Amino acid sequence: MSVKKKACKSCRTVLLDSEAELARLVRSMVTSKTHAQAPARSLDQRMEALQRANDIRVRRAQLKRDLKDGRVQIESILLDPPEYVSTAKVFDMLMAVPKFGRVKAARLLNQCRISQSKTVGGLSERQRAELVNLFNHR
Repeated sequence: MSVKKKACKSCRTVLLDSEAELARLVRSMVTSKTHAQAPARSLDQRMEALQRANDIRVRRAQLKRDLKDGRVQIESILLDPPEYVSTAKVFDMLMAVPKFGRVKAARLLNQCRISQSKTVGGLSERQRAELVNLFNHR
């Protein structure tokens, strides 16, 4: 069986003489993905990680309530973030500020050239300063 196959305009024409060659070509084109396995953890390690995650969730929820009630200023969180906030999204923290919804939060982040998926701990010094500056002048 002889099959001529043109992959694309810029690619060369490949002549396949047998089905075995076709199968070999397909196998070489398909990349095999290897999935990384999480390391095996003991029950104690898993329970400790779960407890840490729950603690972080509770503390973040309290921080968001404090932001909403005005007991904490977002500027202080952005300039000197507590450890439990470092992996939180900046967008989510802005959403907890009074009079800030999705549109205002997204607009503020766009003005500062910050992705909505950026974490508080992942902000550069420029991004922090620009965000706080825009927040103070709104």
